[in-house]
Amino acid sequence: MNNQVDTANLDEQPPKLPLIQMFRIGLFQMGLGIMSLLIAGLLNRLMINELTIPATLAAGFIAMPLFVSPTRVWFGQTSDAKTIFGTHRSGYVWIGAVVFAIIAFVLTQVMWKLGLSVHEIGWTGITYAWAVLLGAMFAIYGMAISFSSTPFAAMLVDISDEEDRSKLVGIVWSMLMVGIVIGAIAVSRLLPCTGAPPSEVSIYANSDRLAQLQKAINSVFIIIPVAVVGLSFFATYGVEKKYSRYKLRVAQNHILNGTTATEDKLSLGRALRVLTASKQTGLFFSFLLMMTIGIFMQDAIMEPFGGAVFGMSICATTQLNAAFGTGTLIGLSSSGFLIVPRLGKENSTKLGCYLVAASCALLLISGFTQKTWALQAALALFGFASGITTSGALSLMLDLTAAETAGTFIGAWGLSQAIARGVATLSGGIVLDIGKKIFSTSIYAYSFVFVCEAVVMIIAVSLLSRVNVQEFRTDAKQAIAAVFANEID
Repeated sequence: MNNQVDTANLDEQPPKLPLIQMFRIGLFQMGLGIMSLLIAGLLNRLMINELTIPATLAAGFIAMPLFVSPTRVWFGQTSDAKTIFGTHRSGYVWIGAVVFAIIAFVLTQVMWKLGLSVHEIGWTGITYAWAVLLGAMFAIYGMAISFSSTPFAAMLVDISDEEDRSKLVGIVWSMLMVGIVIGAIAVSRLLPCTGAPPSEVSIYANSDRLAQLQKAINSVFIIIPVAVVGLSFFATYGVEKKYSRYKLRVAQNHILNGTTATEDKLSLGRALRVLTASKQTGLFFSFLLMMTIGIFMQDAIMEPFGGAVFGMSICATTQLNAAFGTGTLIGLSSSGFLIVPRLGKENSTKLGCYLVAASCALLLISGFTQKTWALQAALALFGFASGITTSGALSLMLDLTAAETAGTFIGAWGLSQAIARGVATLSGGIVLDIGKKIFSTSIYAYSFVFVCEAVVMIIAVSLLSRVNVQEFRTDAKQAIAAVFANEID
């Protein structure tokens, strides 16, 4: 019968993932890092400083891709159950990459229209319509990112064994930071780095500077996304077919539970039953929320911080991402190979959280000294701390993932992180605007954001202390067995 488990090949394990392939797979994450630099590191600076769009609204746009993250659970579950181009993960990666590259260019054109409308006619119905359209473009961009990145993260579970995952996570997420650094360098080369310092006057008041900047930005959003699509195909082509253990693990689970191994049986409803079987899922979900908010509350306001407090140009503030990315790269790589194997995943994550809180204090101090080197040093330490936190948390995340429903669990963890990044980004803009109303100088408004970040990270540590991996695994195994047992009853 077609639905019977084929036991003939269950002992034929796919080969272990070589180190060189780990770096190759990481090229996809490198591409996402480059795109993140363009969206969160470049467009937010343009909207707040050059186009004089309110920080709350600009942060809302940047956060919009994250607020559509509930689609991650659906995309993850769909990749568990349905194939594209004969693959459970790779086809989703490729389609998503093409779509987000196209939308990135389109939303940039809408951004120019919104800025022009704000300058020429103010906040009228037409301007609000452009704002709504821009928000929609950011939302579609976010869905495309989710469609691509969630199956990719699930593929990391499929192609690796538990003992190798901390190394794989360290490499792959290090490549994300490499992408941010490369993106910062590429953008600084493609953009004009001369001109007047940032001011509160809209760039639309200077037609020559506007034309020059628009041409440069549009070129960036053509050249770089096309390159990222190429990286996405190269990074994942053939990997799943050769190294994935997904079908084997599903088949083995069905044999253990005396059920049939039809992958399409894993409906969204049954997957969610497994997902919610353990209270540990909720605890870890909450921890990821607070940890991600604590890391990213400053995300949408860092470049404006450099422009408003330090008087830095667009190129200079973009290069701040290189300092953060380099620090994160060192933190991720050292965690995967040195810190996590020695301290353990939970202790490493806690250490990272405490260091992030300390880095927030250093960012505050750098603002009062107004020394650019101090800002770069604080960001490098912030990145290093974030790298340790991310490496430990991602390793825990993969442990708290049932292999038979990897896409669904990865979607849930991705949902938690994406919602948190959206809340963090929007909160950063809101707090900044509130601070500007309360305080007479910009430095105090930005400092308020950094203080809030530090407090949130301490709360994250307290939540992490309650997470128990073994309890999760016991509950998940029982839930999986019950779900499939009910299917054949």
